[in-house]
Amino acid sequence: MDWTNSNFADMNSTLPAVNVKESDDEYVIEVAAPGLSKDDFKVDLDNDRLTISSEKQEENKTEENGKYTQREFRYQAFQRTFHLPGNTVESEKIAAKYKDGILCVTLPKREEVKPKPAKQIKIS
Repeated sequence: MDWTNSNFADMNSTLPAVNVKESDDEYVIEVAAPGLSKDDFKVDLDNDRLTISSEKQEENKTEENGKYTQREFRYQAFQRTFHLPGNTVESEKIAAKYKDGILCVTLPKREEVKPKPAKQIKIS
């Protein structure tokens, strides 16, 4: 399956790594985004475009026990858009979960596009 993917990012943005898997029953998009919470994500479907985005705000807290001499943890906004294969997904059954730093979006296939087992036609 050819998944076209549009990435909208400015120069200060880092795009997370993404895996796209296909089985007979579904597509699964995995987004590597450690350090975030499920509330930091938005997943939107607009016709055949699935957009995954995050806008975690950088926290500027003053530390009681000293100051940072080096700070490399950064959480920047990102947006990834995937063009879904035409009319193959059950849009009402799309689900997303965030666990162990991976956002997993499951897109079940419509029954009519799932592969059918081979069968032999009886000749009369």
